[in-house]
Amino acid sequence: MSTVPSPDYFDVPLPRPVVKPGEFIFSAMHLDHAHIIGMTGALRDAGATLKSVYDPDPVKVAEFCRAFPEARPVAGEADILNDPEVRLVAAAAVTCERADLGIRVMRAGKDYFTDKAPMTALRQLAAVKDCVRQTGRKYLCYYAERLHTHSGIFAERLIRRGAIGKVLFMNGFGPHRLNPAIRPPWFFERKKYGGILCDIGSHQIEQFLQFSGEEDAQVQFSRVANYAHPQYPGLEDFGECALVGKNGTAFHFRVDWFTPDGLREWGDSRTFVVGTEGTLELRKTIDPAVPEKTRDIVILVNGREEKRFLTEGKVGYPFFGELILDCLNRTENAMTQAHCFKAAELGIRASDQAVHLDRIIKSES
Repeated sequence: MSTVPSPDYFDVPLPRPVVKPGEFIFSAMHLDHAHIIGMTGALRDAGATLKSVYDPDPVKVAEFCRAFPEARPVAGEADILNDPEVRLVAAAAVTCERADLGIRVMRAGKDYFTDKAPMTALRQLAAVKDCVRQTGRKYLCYYAERLHTHSGIFAERLIRRGAIGKVLFMNGFGPHRLNPAIRPPWFFERKKYGGILCDIGSHQIEQFLQFSGEEDAQVQFSRVANYAHPQYPGLEDFGECALVGKNGTAFHFRVDWFTPDGLREWGDSRTFVVGTEGTLELRKTIDPAVPEKTRDIVILVNGREEKRFLTEGKVGYPFFGELILDCLNRTENAMTQAHCFKAAELGIRASDQAVHLDRIIKSES
C-alpha cells in the first residue's frame, strides 16, 4: 500500500458573509414552492439583506414572514420592481410562470434568482435569452441538489482536483415523496410543472454538466410514465433519460415520486461518477437503515485509497456568496448564464420528446 499521505480535501475555509448588512438588498416574491425558504435563507446567510416580500396569497406571506420576520410585506409586484434599493429578486412561482416573471424582473433592472426548473418551454427559453441580451441582467436558478448540499460541493472539489481523473460516466437517482395532500393543484398539471424530466430532472442534468465539465449534450432517449396515480392524469410519476455530452461523457438518470413512507427523508438522492482513475458515490439525503441520521456522504475510491467522507457542516455553500458578488461585480463565478440555460434546455428537450411508457402498456394490452 502507498505510504503517500492522503490529500486534505477539507482545506478550504467554510464560506462566510461576503457583504455587510445593507450592502446587497434583495426581495422575495411568488412563494408557490417551499424552496423559496431555502433560497432566502442561503442568501441571507451569505450576507444579503432581505427587504420585502410579495405574494397574492396572504397566507403564504404570513408563513414566509414567520421564517423571516425582517421581510416587509408589500401590496404588489410593482412595489418590489420599482424599488431602486432591490438588486435581486428571488422567486418560486408556478413553474410555467417563472420565465415571464423573470423577464419582468430583468426589465425592471434587477437580477433574477428562480427556483428550479427555470422554465418549461423552448419558446420561454428564447424569450429569456433575448431579455438577458437586451438588459444585461442575470437569470439564474436554484439547482439545490448540487448548490445546497455539502456533498455536491465537496464532490465537485474532488473532481476538480483530479481525485478520479477524467469523468467518463455518471448515474443520477432523484426519487421524491409525493405527499399529494400538501401539493397545490398546479403541481399535477403537466403544462404548469413541465413534466418530471423538466422539473426534478433539472437537478440531475445540471449536476451532469457541472461535474463532467460538458457545455452541451444530446438527449439519447427519455421515457416517462404515470404508473400508479390515475387520479392525477397530468402527473408523471416516473422518468428516465440518457444524455451524451459533446465531449463524449455519458449520463443516465432516473427520477420518480415513489419514495416509500418508511424512509426518514423525502428521497434517497444519489449520484455515481466514474472517472478514468476512480469513482465517487454521493449519498446526499440519507444512508438508509443506518441508525444515525447521516447525510451528505461522499465515497471516494481511486488508485490511492477508498475513503468515506462525512461532509455535513464541513463544506458550506459557496454559491450564494459568489452569486451576490457576481451581481455586484457583473462576473460569472457562481454559475455562467450559458450553464443555467443549457441545463434548462436539455430538461425541456428530454421532456418534450419523452416516450410515455404507460401509454405503450395500455395500447398493447
